[in-house]
Amino acid sequence: MFSRDKNKQNEELIEQIICEKYNNYYRMAYSHVKNPEDAEDIVQEGAYKAIKNCNSLRNPEYASTWVYRIMMNEIFRFMGNRKVIVLGEDEIPEIPFEDTYRDLDLKYALEHMNIKDRTVIELKYFEDMKLEEIAQVLDENVNTVKSRLYRGLKKLKLEFHAEK
Repeated sequence: MFSRDKNKQNEELIEQIICEKYNNYYRMAYSHVKNPEDAEDIVQEGAYKAIKNCNSLRNPEYASTWVYRIMMNEIFRFMGNRKVIVLGEDEIPEIPFEDTYRDLDLKYALEHMNIKDRTVIELKYFEDMKLEEIAQVLDENVNTVKSRLYRGLKKLKLEFHAEK
C-alpha cells in the first residue's frame, strides 16, 4: 500500500514540475533542434517517459533535475537520430542582410559549439541551474561540468574578440 501511495505522490510531483517548467523544456529542445514541431515532440516524449517511469524516482527533492535529465536525454536521442547534411563552403546560401545584433551573434556562436559545452552554458545561464544540478542532469562529475563551462565560455570570448 505504501508503495502505491509513493508512486501516486511521485506522479503528481512530476506532473506539477512538467506543467511549471514546460516552457523551459520546450525552449531547451528548440534551441537544439530549431524546429517547433520537433521540439514539441521531444518535450511530449520526455513528459510521457517521466510520468511513466515516476516510480523509479528515489528522491523527490531531485525530481526537477530528474525530469531535466529525461528531457536532455530525449534531445540527445533525437539529435543522434537526425541526418546531418553538410554544405560545402560554396553551397552556403547568401544572407541578404548583415546581422548587427549581439544576441543573434551569441545564438550563432552557441549553435556552432560542441553540444555538451553548449548544453552546460544554456543550463547555467538560460535555465539558471547550479553546477551541481547540471552535473545531475547530464550525469557527469561536477568538475567535468566546470571544465565544459569554462571551455565553452572561453570559446565564446574568443569568438567575440575575433569579431572586433
